[in-house]
Amino acid sequence: MLSINAGPFALALTHLLLLIALVTATLIEARFARRTLAKKTAVFSLFILGVVAARIAFVLTYFTQYSDAPWKALDVRDGGFLVWPGIAAAILGGLLIGWRHPEQRRALAFSMTAGLAIWLLGGWLLSSYQQGAPLPQTTLRTLYGEPVSVAEYRGKPVVINLWATWCPPCRREMPVLRDMQLEREDIVFVFVNQAESAQAVSDYLSRQQLVLSNSFLDPEGEFAREVGSAALPTTLFYSSDGRLTGSHMGEMSRASLTHYLDSQTGARSAVSGTSSHRD
Repeated sequence: MLSINAGPFALALTHLLLLIALVTATLIEARFARRTLAKKTAVFSLFILGVVAARIAFVLTYFTQYSDAPWKALDVRDGGFLVWPGIAAAILGGLLIGWRHPEQRRALAFSMTAGLAIWLLGGWLLSSYQQGAPLPQTTLRTLYGEPVSVAEYRGKPVVINLWATWCPPCRREMPVLRDMQLEREDIVFVFVNQAESAQAVSDYLSRQQLVLSNSFLDPEGEFAREVGSAALPTTLFYSSDGRLTGSHMGEMSRASLTHYLDSQTGARSAVSGTSSHRD
């Protein structure tokens, strides 16, 4: 399972885990504050500091990806954050507050330790559970109705994007994925439309002048259920031996997609090669 539905909203399990860690740390700090009659609390402020630092570190690392549209660096919906700089900033901020306000030291020490432990340990357990899953076996259909399985792409890293024409973030990220498919011939990009007709997909791609290789249909949503996706867009990353290495729920920018690919391939530049494509 990659995400859950909460009424009209969908939440990635990684985001849910972060929320649980933050709430736990906040409650622990509040309990200490009542005992010591402290008038100030700092956990939420340190959380914001960590998020901002993680974003700044990400933007600086992938600055060239924002050069054409610098304002996109402010759009955090792409999930572009570097975790360890964010953690370091939060810890340093906590140390500074503890130095200036000794009465808050115990509260900060216990609350931050608990929050980080829940997040890091929970993240490790979640990653261990999710990652390593094989390429899905569900049979898809080409736009011409022919059956196809993504398992045939084993042998190269594979990126699978679940999308729909009615989904605004799906539409916004499609040109980014299309461009990366053209540039990264060492990686196979697969586009799996969810529960729409071949005619609807073909018409949309034609109107938007999008030429995509490996564009398939998942008429009943069985593929999405197999991988545990409850929201669109969802992007899955598989290693060359067909094992899940990462996932992202929500819109991706060129920078965040590059980050995922860097993590998967261990390279910042494209590697020449020949990819497998089916229209």
